[in-house]
Amino acid sequence: MVHKLIEWSLRNRFIVLVLSSGLFIWGAISVRDNPIDAIPDLSENQVIVFTEWMGRGPQLIEDQITYPLVTNLQGIPRVKYVRANSMFGMSFVYVIFEDDVDLYWARERVLERISTSAQSLPQGVSPQLGPEGTGVGHVLWYTLEAPDLDLGELRAIQDWYIKFGLQNVPGVSEIASFGGFQKQYQITVNPNKLLYYDLTVNTIIAAVRANNNESGGRKFELSDIGYVINTSGYLQSTQEIEDIPVKTQNGIAVRVADVATVQMAGETRLGIFDLNGEGERVGGIVVMRYGENAAQVIERVKLKMEEVARGLPPGVKFNIIYDRGELIQESIDSIRNTLIEEMIVVSIIVIIFLFHWRSALSIIIQIPITIATSFILLNAFDISSNIMSLTGIALAIGVIVDNGIIMSENAYKHLAERYALWEQQQKNNDV
Repeated sequence: MVHKLIEWSLRNRFIVLVLSSGLFIWGAISVRDNPIDAIPDLSENQVIVFTEWMGRGPQLIEDQITYPLVTNLQGIPRVKYVRANSMFGMSFVYVIFEDDVDLYWARERVLERISTSAQSLPQGVSPQLGPEGTGVGHVLWYTLEAPDLDLGELRAIQDWYIKFGLQNVPGVSEIASFGGFQKQYQITVNPNKLLYYDLTVNTIIAAVRANNNESGGRKFELSDIGYVINTSGYLQSTQEIEDIPVKTQNGIAVRVADVATVQMAGETRLGIFDLNGEGERVGGIVVMRYGENAAQVIERVKLKMEEVARGLPPGVKFNIIYDRGELIQESIDSIRNTLIEEMIVVSIIVIIFLFHWRSALSIIIQIPITIATSFILLNAFDISSNIMSLTGIALAIGVIVDNGIIMSENAYKHLAERYALWEQQQKNNDV
């Protein structure tokens, strides 16, 4: 079979050249369309369900949230297994699907089951899906540099301006904020005063909620002009919270300030983000969506950063502390340099041993055609160009040229034998 294929190729050299050119062009297009990343994505095809119920212990979270969710999610079609993890105030459920399942189809199935299991969860608990990213989706980290602003102001800029701007970039699944202080109004209740005024904590909470909302009225007309009645009651300062009446005792209103202390402070933190021992920083993590081209997503995020930076306060600027694009570029440069070096070495070896430039050219041509064809297979099997796949191609170049060298040497040997036999026949004829 191999001999017939070689014989057919020799007799139809033009067809072989056309097919080789077609494969090379197709492979070049596949190189352009193939997703580029530095780290291979070996994570499982999973959907994360995150539930928050602050102030509760791990055992209570396990019994009332994790266990009902796990038992309900196990019946989803094409699920391999379900993992779960309960911790203080939070529950994580990992639904692992088969490898060939579409991620967004899986997220829809999980979302359907979550909606049916909500009735078995405690009141006020709302499970939500995690981002459609993977364990290697953190492609870019940045911090905000601003010497004149405190950590609370920087975190507010990150959460309410930068985050919304960068989330619109195609291919970005989430912008995860870190560092700084999340501003909040804190009401510190004095238990002795609650006992004195015969009040409970729930009463204070209900009073604050009732006085922190808006209500709409009806429309009425006056002098042929229509007016819409609307009242704004959102709290805007600590003084307004302190003046909220809780109850009336002996004709005197008991305010929040009489039983508690109100202050503006940051949310309780479990850790800090420090950069190179130079102090705390505020920033964000760009999480890439599943299956996207990491190099293209990073470039789009950087362009969007330039646009977002125009609206930042004076003195505030981005500082990129982790950029996978640099690692990706180094990987591409490494494989390109390796290919060039191997082509040169192979050419020198073939010319030295065979002393025939056409044989060297036929072997060198095999390298770009074979590499281009390999990218066709990478796209067919949905494999990105990363350190592992590119290194495999670089290592396989030795196997690629080995076949060409053996065939060229074998052909050269047989031609030499035929030529020697022809010369011998010529000498015999002359005699």
